[in-house]
Amino acid sequence: MHPSAKIIFFFLLMFLSAKIFAQQIVPLAAKEKISIRGLSAVNNKVVWISGSKGTVAKSIDAGKTWQWMTVKGFEKTDFRDIEAFSAKVAIIMAISEPAYILKTIDGGKNWKQVYTDSTKGVFLDAMEFWNDDSGIALGDPIDGKFCIIRTFNGGDSWQKIPDDKLPTADSGEACFASSGTNIRKLDRQQACFVSGGLKSRLFIRDKKIDLPILQGMQSTGANSVAVRDSKKLKDGMHIIVVGGDFGNDTSQQKNSCITSNGGNTWSYPQTPPHGYRSCVEYITKDKLITCGTSGVDVSTDGGNNWTLISKESYHVCRKSKKGDIVYLAGSGGKIAKLVW
Repeated sequence: MHPSAKIIFFFLLMFLSAKIFAQQIVPLAAKEKISIRGLSAVNNKVVWISGSKGTVAKSIDAGKTWQWMTVKGFEKTDFRDIEAFSAKVAIIMAISEPAYILKTIDGGKNWKQVYTDSTKGVFLDAMEFWNDDSGIALGDPIDGKFCIIRTFNGGDSWQKIPDDKLPTADSGEACFASSGTNIRKLDRQQACFVSGGLKSRLFIRDKKIDLPILQGMQSTGANSVAVRDSKKLKDGMHIIVVGGDFGNDTSQQKNSCITSNGGNTWSYPQTPPHGYRSCVEYITKDKLITCGTSGVDVSTDGGNNWTLISKESYHVCRKSKKGDIVYLAGSGGKIAKLVW
């Protein structure tokens, strides 16, 4: 290599390293003995979280201050997912026996039960909305079939999908209610979801696609899926899945896989995330963030190489729907944001 080329290469490496190390997680708030897994950012300023002990919190100033609240009558409930539409309107999901979905239209002062399921074994995992009206929620299998419910009026009411239309689960296959992101929209009508446990698959309508991710134990499998292009379902759709083994959360073994053709073929990252990951989120076309109990990674090349930027534990990371801020939340009531 010519000496001048070596110098240019050296400074290029220094520049890239500086960009990587400039990325950091900035703490915003914390609340002891609370675990947060639900997070929804309406825009850069308005963000909601939900978690254990009936906890919901909201910020309307980009995380500078927070209004913490406990939903009356649900003080022992774990709200694993939340979908926010404004500073006034939000929907929260309680996971199991009975499973509840509640909605507020006054900023959290009052909550209305809009769905209740007391079926033995019911366990809701996540919600996803296409727009302000149309949404879907996913639950673990009951009698061998995944639970799917829909709303078409902004969450004011929900209906179960008929049993003969529900996808069938294999023995030992279920979902993880770890971050509210194991179900995602694909286009204006379709959604996909991922499963884990003894079997780990990607479900797209009638298609069941085996995932090349760690599986075979109750603690293994896919936890989160992110879709790069959700506006139009096509062969070139990029989908990334993360998970691993939450019982061995520093293992990098088969904890992520990527497809660029809608799931027909899969590849592993050259440099995988540095441990089990419960959530993955696209920030831009090529930039992603993923988090889990053993840390936070970012990628600038579409998920092919991941850089560990924090060893702090976080359950969920979400980009604001109408903005560019990425928020994170986790155990100990920790709330933070990513600074690029």
